[in-house]
Amino acid sequence: MTEPALTPDLIAAHGLSPDEYDSILEIIGRAPTFTELGIFSAMWNEHCSYKSSKKWLRTLPTTGPQVICGPGENAGVVDIGDGQAVVFKMESHNHPSYIEPYQGAATGVGGILRDVFTMGARPIAAMNSLSFGEPSHPKTPQLVNGVVAGVGGYGNCFGVPTVGGEVRFHAAYNGNCLVNAFAAGLADADKIFYSAASGLGMPVVYLGAKTGRDGVGGATMASAEFDENIEEKRPTVQVGDPFTEKRLMEATLELMATGAVISIQDMGAAGLTCSAVEMGDKGGLGIKLNLEDVPVREEHMTAYEMMLSESQERMLMVLKPELEAEAKAVFDKWDLDFAIVGETIAEDRFLIMLNGEIKADLPLSKLASTAPEYDRPWEPTPAAAPLEDVPQIDPIDGLRALISTPNYGAKSWVYEQYDSMVMGDTVRIPGAGAGIVRVHGTGKMLAFTSDVTPRYVRANPVEGGKQAVAEAYRNLTAVGATPLATTDNMNFGNPEKPSIMGQFVGAIQGISAAVEALDMPIVSGNVSLYNETDGAAILPTPTIGAVGLIRDEAALIARDVREGHVLLQVGEAEGHLGQSALLAEVFNREDGDAPAVDLAAEKANGDFIRANAEWIDACTDIADGGLALAAFEMAETAGVGVLLDSADTPTLFGEDQARYLIATSFDKAEALMIAAGQAGVTIASVGRFTGDTVKMGGSEAPLAELSQVFRTSFAASVA
Repeated sequence: MTEPALTPDLIAAHGLSPDEYDSILEIIGRAPTFTELGIFSAMWNEHCSYKSSKKWLRTLPTTGPQVICGPGENAGVVDIGDGQAVVFKMESHNHPSYIEPYQGAATGVGGILRDVFTMGARPIAAMNSLSFGEPSHPKTPQLVNGVVAGVGGYGNCFGVPTVGGEVRFHAAYNGNCLVNAFAAGLADADKIFYSAASGLGMPVVYLGAKTGRDGVGGATMASAEFDENIEEKRPTVQVGDPFTEKRLMEATLELMATGAVISIQDMGAAGLTCSAVEMGDKGGLGIKLNLEDVPVREEHMTAYEMMLSESQERMLMVLKPELEAEAKAVFDKWDLDFAIVGETIAEDRFLIMLNGEIKADLPLSKLASTAPEYDRPWEPTPAAAPLEDVPQIDPIDGLRALISTPNYGAKSWVYEQYDSMVMGDTVRIPGAGAGIVRVHGTGKMLAFTSDVTPRYVRANPVEGGKQAVAEAYRNLTAVGATPLATTDNMNFGNPEKPSIMGQFVGAIQGISAAVEALDMPIVSGNVSLYNETDGAAILPTPTIGAVGLIRDEAALIARDVREGHVLLQVGEAEGHLGQSALLAEVFNREDGDAPAVDLAAEKANGDFIRANAEWIDACTDIADGGLALAAFEMAETAGVGVLLDSADTPTLFGEDQARYLIATSFDKAEALMIAAGQAGVTIASVGRFTGDTVKMGGSEAPLAELSQVFRTSFAASVA
């Protein structure tokens, strides 16, 4: 076929600015071929190069004695003792999921699972963080149903338990939903596989499923805003096959055991281009590819299409040549493609051949290491205006209003579509704080959580960034886990707008301070920008995924709430209502400042909870919805009524941070009071579990009635 002329419109359609195109001309000393233009577009788009965010990502704390591998590989790796490591990462699949909800979400799950097993880890847990538009928006039910079905369809077929996550709704996501997928796996700490190629003349091997035209241009599409022509982007969405992925995982792990693998890389965004370039660049080598050897499922594919296809369930590997036969035998056994498609070379070249014709010949290092890096102008988010008066509300009316919304109603309609028990090691399923999975064959457990409150981040990006980390820290602590490390998924609007870039910078500053203070370094992550439609940005949503270790059964804090248990609140409560759930859902207001996060108090109160776990029968953090919602959720889960002493609106619905709610017996409560006094931690009795009603001050309603509202409101709103 005749390649198209490189017009300014074609260059712009590839997401390259005139200045970036001029840089390409300077680097290669000539006009690029069409295939070369596609390769530069794939490597230099926002999704792959992080050109707007690199400057700030470098400021994140990423090291610690527990960190084996930080950002830069397919996933982060953290030591959990006994020669074992947990491997985990979170990534977004926002743009594809808005265009084609089922496949967009499904392939998001598939991609993050590949990131984990590419490192040599067997996946043991998945989570997801989903943000949708208003329930009343005509597109929202379609997106919710499609995304949830896609997450469940892929994860369930692959066979990994989904143990946690979050779902939110807000008008800011009407034109751009967020689908953030998390996966974690286990590996021997001394058997981690990395992506840097090494050795000259080593075979480059293509593994997995065949290449088709699905997903061509996907990474570039994910680096642009949406407009009214959104449907035209449907062909850029990949199509997933979880059964092939399962075979690919088993084959990959079996292959690794043979000793044949020098380096290995998942083919994700930008497909063959990105995986080959990253392997070569990390190893300081060039790569030559012969595209006629690439297994394809469609006829007459061009070099451009093969290099930019994002067909799923594919890997790229550098192989020890003497073990080629053993390696091929493994993939033949699993009925997957195994094809030598190139070799490592000494020169700094990315040489792409098709049937003896050179389709691209580029300096490989310039594609990766010297991708554009921008110091975008940014403006700090203005300080929020003081909160105007919030009326007192009948406590039961306020609680009922919250649990009637899909934001604060039970999410069982969602997580019941996910297999949370496959593999047989799940200790706690979604819906009750952090998810927990046993480390098979040991007494250890791993806890997982995902957190952010976007309203807080918009009002105050620094405090909102801190809060996302602090809430993750509290969710892990509340089950008895020692927080280990975090992964982030930075979802924002257009970074070319100084106000949006200011949100990003502020959130990074807050996250940095929090992970440093709470010893939860960022070990992996993803940036998703340009989440806008027709110029309207999403709420800034820097999602934090976190992993914690429960050393043994004795350290686990169960959910054992019983009649007669005392309710204790740990932490200072001033009744902060700015940006609260009550304000948003009941009064239709989103004003005031985000709650301040005292990191020293977070650390002290968390240490206190874990140190005194033996005295605690049940624990939850107090976050959205304040004391009232936290106490109700504990009561509802246990099927026991609850009495809270206060009827005061700020006391019940305030969202002050660094707080926990503990349920325990009277004797244990006394012991906790003494221990808190010795530790200098604030603790107070706020009520008790009794009867079959929810009572706050003089306001009361049957628990069964409120439970019915809580359990049905989500499905009634959006299913």
